[in-house]
Amino acid sequence: MRSSESVDAYEPQTIEAKWQRRWADAALHRTPETPGRPTFYCLDFFPYPSGAGLSVGHCRNYVPTDVISRYQRMKGYAVLHPMGWDAFGLPAENEAIKQGSHPAESTRRYAANYRRQMTLIGASYDWEREINSSHPDYYRWTQWIFLLLYRRGLAYRALAPVNWCASCQTTLANNEVEQGTCWRCHEPVERRDLEQWFLRITAFADELLEATRDLDWPEHILAMQRNWIGRSEGVEFEMAVDGHAGASFRVFTTRPDTVYGMTFAVLAPEHPLVERITGTEQRAEVVAYVEKARRLSELERLGTERARQGVFTGAYAVNPVNQQRVPVFVADYVLPSYGTGAIMAVPAHDQRDYEFAQRHSLPVVDVIRPLDGHPSPQDTGCAFEGHGVMVNSGPFDGQPSSRAGHLIAAMMTNEGYSRRAVQYRMRDWLISRQRYWGAPIPIVHCPECGMVPVSEQNLPVLLPHLPDYEPRGDGRSPLANVPEFLHTACPTCGGPAQRETDTLDGFACSSWYFLRFADPWYELGPFNPDAVRRWLPVDLYVGGAEHAVMHLLYARFWTKVLADAGLVEFREPFPRLRSQGILHAADGKRMSKSRGNVITPDEVVARYGADILRIHLLFMAPFERNVNWDEEGITGAERFLQRVWRLCWRAEAPAPGTRGRRTNDTRRQEDLVRAIHKTVQRVSDDVEAFKFNTAIAALMEFTNVLATNLEEHGITAAYRQATGTLIRLLAPFAPHIAEELWARREGDESVHQQAWPSYDPMLAADKEITLVLQVNGKVRDRIVVPAGISDEEVRQLALDNGRVKNYLDGKPPQKIIVVSGRLINVVV
Repeated sequence: MRSSESVDAYEPQTIEAKWQRRWADAALHRTPETPGRPTFYCLDFFPYPSGAGLSVGHCRNYVPTDVISRYQRMKGYAVLHPMGWDAFGLPAENEAIKQGSHPAESTRRYAANYRRQMTLIGASYDWEREINSSHPDYYRWTQWIFLLLYRRGLAYRALAPVNWCASCQTTLANNEVEQGTCWRCHEPVERRDLEQWFLRITAFADELLEATRDLDWPEHILAMQRNWIGRSEGVEFEMAVDGHAGASFRVFTTRPDTVYGMTFAVLAPEHPLVERITGTEQRAEVVAYVEKARRLSELERLGTERARQGVFTGAYAVNPVNQQRVPVFVADYVLPSYGTGAIMAVPAHDQRDYEFAQRHSLPVVDVIRPLDGHPSPQDTGCAFEGHGVMVNSGPFDGQPSSRAGHLIAAMMTNEGYSRRAVQYRMRDWLISRQRYWGAPIPIVHCPECGMVPVSEQNLPVLLPHLPDYEPRGDGRSPLANVPEFLHTACPTCGGPAQRETDTLDGFACSSWYFLRFADPWYELGPFNPDAVRRWLPVDLYVGGAEHAVMHLLYARFWTKVLADAGLVEFREPFPRLRSQGILHAADGKRMSKSRGNVITPDEVVARYGADILRIHLLFMAPFERNVNWDEEGITGAERFLQRVWRLCWRAEAPAPGTRGRRTNDTRRQEDLVRAIHKTVQRVSDDVEAFKFNTAIAALMEFTNVLATNLEEHGITAAYRQATGTLIRLLAPFAPHIAEELWARREGDESVHQQAWPSYDPMLAADKEITLVLQVNGKVRDRIVVPAGISDEEVRQLALDNGRVKNYLDGKPPQKIIVVSGRLINVVV
C-alpha cells in the first residue's frame, strides 16, 4: 500500500495501535508447530501480578527478550515466547489485604493490566499459551509433583521455628519482619516452633553445585548459587563441658590448623545445651538474651553491620588438642540450622570471632605467622585469615599451616574425638505456609493411618473461596476454620480425617511452569512429554538477580527430581541465562510507589510511542549494567527513528528530482554495499551477544551513511537495497515503525515474517584499518594500512615512519611489538 503522506508524518501512537490490532487479528506471534523446523525457546522469569502495573524498569527485561524472539523468528526458527502469571503466594495475598480485595480478583485484575502494558510496548508473546498458577487446571499438577516428591522421600514434615506475630495471630515470612516487628502492626515478633513441610533439596546439593560449571550464566549469579549452597569440607569434633558430666557439643571447622588458637566457644541461643550449662549467676541475663534473639529474623542475625553481641553462660568447654578450658558464650550470630549450632572461636584468624573477642575483652592467640611479615591482629585491628607458619601450636610449630591442618585433622581422628565432615550452608526448602493464597498441600492426616497422600484422581484439592481469608488463631492457615474443607475421609481406611491446612510456597508453582508452556492444554499430566522433548530445555532464560538463590535453585532441583523419575530427559532447565541490570529512578533510587518516583510505560508511550521507549531502553546502557532513568536522553531515540522514517520513506516517495539521479561514482556505491554487509554483521553479532546498545549504535551509524549517500547520489538501486536492509534490521528493536515502512514498501506482507539479512564476510571486512603507532608505549602516530597486511610489513612501515625515526636516532630498536589489527609498539 503506497501513500502520498508527508515524509515527516511519523506518528508513533497511530501506527503502533494499528499494527498491534493487526498482529493480534492475524495471530502473528502464535507458536508454530511445524515438524522438523529448528526451535528456540525464549522465556522471561515468571512474573507475579501483585502490583498495579509495570514500570519502565520491568521493560528492561521484556523488551530485550522480545528483540531476541523477533530476531530468531526472522532467522528461521520456530520460536516459543510465552507469558503467564505466578499468581499464588505471599506478595499477592499481602497486596490484596492492602487493597481490601480478594487475591483471586486482584491478581486477575493486575494480570490483565500487565498483559495490556506488555502489548502496549509491542511484546510478541504467544498469548494463546497464557497460564495462571492460581487456576485449578495448573495447581492440580503442582500438587501432583509434590506427591511425586513425597513418594520419593523428598517431602517431609518436621518442627521448625517460624516468625509469629501475637497481635495479628499469624506467621510471617522473614521479609515481613522489620527490625524485629511485624510489617503490618509493628508489634514485636517472636519465634515459635511449628510443624512445617520441607523438601529435601540438600540431597541434591553436590549436583546443584557441580553442575554450575557447565551453565552459561553470569558469573555473579553462579557465585551467589555456590555461596548459597556453601559446601565446606573440614572436621567435626566434640567438646566436653567442664563440670557438667556427659555434657558436650560438636563444632565444625574448615581450618583445623587454627584449633590451638581457640580462646572461646559460642552456642546458638536455641542450642539444647544452653539451659543445662548456664550458671545460676548468669541465668537471668542468658534467658533475657535468648528471648530477645528469638525475636530476630535470620537475616537480621546474620547482618554484617550488627555488633557481635552475646552473653557468657558461666560454663567452660575443653579444647581437646591442648586441654585448655575456654569460656562458652551464647550469641545470636550462630544459627541452630547451620552446621552444628556451635562454633569454636579463633579470634586471631577469623574476623567475626576477632570482633566478638574485642567486644568482650577475650584473649587473642596467634597460631599462624604470615610469611610476608604481616603484622598481628593486635597491630592491625583485624584477623589474619591466610596461611603461613604454625606457632603456639605444640608439636606442629614451624610447620606450614596448609600441611599442619591435615596433620592436626589426622591426629584428632586417630584419637577418636573428630571425624572428616562436609557441611552445606543451604538448608532443606521450607515449602509450607500457614496462609490462604496458595495451592493446598494434598495430604490427609488420619488418626489411624497417619499422613496419607490424596489419590491422584482426586486432584486438585481445591482452594475454597474465602471472603475473609486473613490468618488468625493458633498459627494454622485460615483453611483450618473451614469445616467443609478441613474434614474429609481417609484415602486409605475411609475413616474420618483432616486435610493438611498449610498451603504451598509460591515458589512451588514457578519451579516447573517452563515445562507447562510447551503444551498448556495437556490433560494427561503436568506436561506433554513430546512437546517438552521438542522445546526443552529453555534456550534462553532472562530475569533479575533477585531470584538467583531461590527460584533458580528450586527449579533446578525439581528438574533433577523429574529427571530421576524418568519424566524429562535433561537435568538442567536453563543452560543459558542472562540477567538485566536494575533501572533506577532519575534520583538514583529504586522505583517505588511510596517514593513517588515510578515511571510507567503508559506515560512514556503516550508521549513518545512504544518504539522510541524501546530504543531508549536498549541504547541507554549495556543490558547487564545498572542505570538511572533519563528522560532527556529519550530525545536521541526519537530523532533516530524520525530520521529512519524520512530516509526510508524518501526511497519510496522521493522529493522531486531525486529519483533516477545517476552517478558515475561506482566506488561510493561499492562503499554503500560494503556498509550494508558490515552493518548486518555488526547487528547480528551484537544481538547474539546481548549487546543491544552497540547494535543500536551500528544502526545509527548506518543511517549516517545513508543520509550522506542520499545527499550525494539520490535514490539508487544500492540505496533502496540499503533502506530495505535497514528496515529488516530495525524490525526486532522497533517493530511498529519497521512494519509500517515495510508495508508501504512491499504491501501487506509482514516484515516480521521476512528472512533476517545475510552478509558476505568478504564484503563486511574492512578494506583499510587504522593502527596506533607507539614508541615505548606512548602514542606517537596513527597509520592507515590495508586490511590483511602482514606483521612484517607493519614492522617496516613503523620503522619508515618519520616520528619513529626521530626517537630511534639512527639506532636499531630493542624490539617491535605488533598487536594485529590494533597497534605497533616500538621499544627504543
